[in-house]
Amino acid sequence: MMGRFTAVIVALLFSCISSTSGQTCEKNCGKNLDTCSCHTTCTSLANCCPDYKEYCVNISPYSGSVFGGTDFIILDASFETASEIVCRFNDNINTVGYVDDGGTGHCISPLLYETGWIPFEISSDNGTTFTRAGAWLSVHTGKLDSKFKAILDNSTKWQYYGTPNVGGALEMTWNTSLVRAEKVNIELWGYRETGEPYTEYWLGEWQYLYSLAKDHPNNGSFSFLPKPAENGFSSWELGSVRVSSSSHPDGMWNVQAAWTEDHALAWHLEENFRKDSAGWALEKCLAWDKLENQLPNFLSEIIDCPCTLAQARADTGRFHTDYGCDIEKGSVCTYHPGSVHCVRAIQASPKYGAGQQCCYDSTGAQVLTADSIGGSTPDRAHDWGSPPYKKPPRIPGLSHWIYDVLSFYYCCLWSDNCHYYFKHRPSSDCRRYKSPESAVVFGDPHFITFDGTSYSFNGKGEYTLVESLEKKLTIQGRTEPVTETTNATKLSSVAMREASSDIIEVRLVSGNSGLEVLLNQKTLSFTEQTWMDLNGAFLFSPTSTNVTVMFPSGAGVEVRQREGTMTTTVLLPEDFKDATLGLLGNMNGDAKDDLVFSNASIVQNSSNPEELFSFGASWAIANVSALFTYDSEYLLETYYDAPRHDTSFIPVFLVPESPDDPLANQAATICSGEGSQFCRYDILVGRSPGIGNATRISFQSHVSLVEDLKPVLSCGWLSPPDNGKKEGTTYLQGAKVRLSCNEGYNLKGSAERLCQADGQWSGEETRCVASSNTAGIVAGSVIGALTLIVIITVIVLHSRKRKRKDEHSSETESH
Repeated sequence: MMGRFTAVIVALLFSCISSTSGQTCEKNCGKNLDTCSCHTTCTSLANCCPDYKEYCVNISPYSGSVFGGTDFIILDASFETASEIVCRFNDNINTVGYVDDGGTGHCISPLLYETGWIPFEISSDNGTTFTRAGAWLSVHTGKLDSKFKAILDNSTKWQYYGTPNVGGALEMTWNTSLVRAEKVNIELWGYRETGEPYTEYWLGEWQYLYSLAKDHPNNGSFSFLPKPAENGFSSWELGSVRVSSSSHPDGMWNVQAAWTEDHALAWHLEENFRKDSAGWALEKCLAWDKLENQLPNFLSEIIDCPCTLAQARADTGRFHTDYGCDIEKGSVCTYHPGSVHCVRAIQASPKYGAGQQCCYDSTGAQVLTADSIGGSTPDRAHDWGSPPYKKPPRIPGLSHWIYDVLSFYYCCLWSDNCHYYFKHRPSSDCRRYKSPESAVVFGDPHFITFDGTSYSFNGKGEYTLVESLEKKLTIQGRTEPVTETTNATKLSSVAMREASSDIIEVRLVSGNSGLEVLLNQKTLSFTEQTWMDLNGAFLFSPTSTNVTVMFPSGAGVEVRQREGTMTTTVLLPEDFKDATLGLLGNMNGDAKDDLVFSNASIVQNSSNPEELFSFGASWAIANVSALFTYDSEYLLETYYDAPRHDTSFIPVFLVPESPDDPLANQAATICSGEGSQFCRYDILVGRSPGIGNATRISFQSHVSLVEDLKPVLSCGWLSPPDNGKKEGTTYLQGAKVRLSCNEGYNLKGSAERLCQADGQWSGEETRCVASSNTAGIVAGSVIGALTLIVIITVIVLHSRKRKRKDEHSSETESH
């Protein structure tokens, strides 16, 4: 009790001191004040205002499901036990927090319709004033680590329940720490979208439906025998199960909870589904088919798929692994049987928010839905959502379920009518796909431009790597000496921005043991999430030595830490042609104009290291355009308060050739073949065999990347002939497709067709025509049928004639 009282007194003193001087972080987070700072860099610069941590809060955990319900603690800030905490997200969504017995403040994350970093404020006086500020990371349920959500045991069974041979009890589990309560309620929540599509009235809606159990022991598991929903609730076909404290009223919003992933609610659908699931699903499929005919065509505005698996995995600026079909994780491709890996286009299409999915088989060939149910499918709603989120079809995950996944269940999984689905979701082949161009910086540092020019530049300072005024993309690099005793430098930080996006910086951490990522000058943690949706960018960091940044233009920046150096690869799509400047050259396919000074003059002698050094120095950045973070005295003195290019630092230009050098033998062993001059420089000048070996690996990786991204020509999908079949589902240059006819039919045209260098199939169109025997059989059948019709007609006419005669005789007798 005494410790908590002391903490409150100290906080009040800080507040009084800061307020008296006018220098308080209350409502000033992110700002540099006159006598102290509330900026995120103040901690490392040791110039924070006394109440910085009190008002500019950090939290743990910092991320959770977009569905909400995560209880997170407010670090370092002090609260009175009687404080009534309210947390406000995005200026308009309030949740009720609390203070625990230890005096620590807690917030509950809300149900959101968007992903990414969501700003929030904290009130300790029940919402009268909001004085503290922070940010919460809202995560797509599919990307969320399983430890943060409730798990459906055998989720396939849940989503096929009621179809033939699928029944029995269903089970689910959860980490009990996600819900602090002795008793819990197990609730079903449903999601749907209402209003006319693509109008302002199109809205997403979550709703509490009913409870599966109340006052259930919080033992981490629950099983039940599902029954068809009553009171019309079976009309909700998509939803999630929530585990929350029994102390809350049924369906109370924004309370601490563990949610399952959103899923198809087969297990609670009406009795008609259980009686005839295929017939029920067909009706739904036909209704969806009718709706799709009325909606606008989005296919023309989505990006085309890469032609090969190698291209798809290399084009990291525009495509990213689909978590549902990942070759690195065993290729569990539930919705794409026969595929081993799928990728999704990172950016949604501009007008309709549509997505693209591309799947590949074990040979590396793209799988098309025209050939296989496991083929690539475009999406009316991008699975990951898209800015500005919040409304269909841009709501992460959920809009995709409504328009692209439930319909797949209707037409393909619950019934056998996939032709309806693939009519509206056909695979795009790769005939319009254009590979990006790549450039790289590595080692001490060496450069290979987009057009393949290679050179070394060992200046010390901050320089423009890529500048595109047209696309508003800026990528800057900082170099520093390899060691205090070597006259060679290495890349130590890369900062980037596109248009008004967040500024992202990736730099070597102290000790060169990994990479540090800064978002708008604040260090990011990847302990909970590897993927982050940012403002105007996406970020992926699966390990501490591997970071990829993706921008809306399709530009991608990959940073890899190798042996204390950074290898930075930049990938740019065709739209950047003739629109780049900087150390990585003008991307236009012409290597002659790659080395251009910032004043637009061209390097005259690219083999002259002094002229190359002058060229590199000309691209030193201006103070006003620097994107870097200066959060240490060293950075302030060395870069911020100094010229951006250090004219006093003169590197070694040429590799010394001395057989007496103790590193000569290692250089000879490690460095060989193409690019060996870079490796030798880093060993013999940089004095590091480790860096030299890393340079060799980086060079070879770039060569492989360029090879993977080489343009591949496609002749497009080739259909089998009517009454026939084909062998071969690869349609790239050099591929052969064999065509044959069913029994009773003769082949006309080419039995084998080759994809040629002009993008056309060789030979003639293949047709299957009925053989002569078949024609005779068909003709005989027709004649027999006609004869039978004539006989029946004669009999009928004769019968009618006799009937009239009998009637006439009767009338005569009666008269």
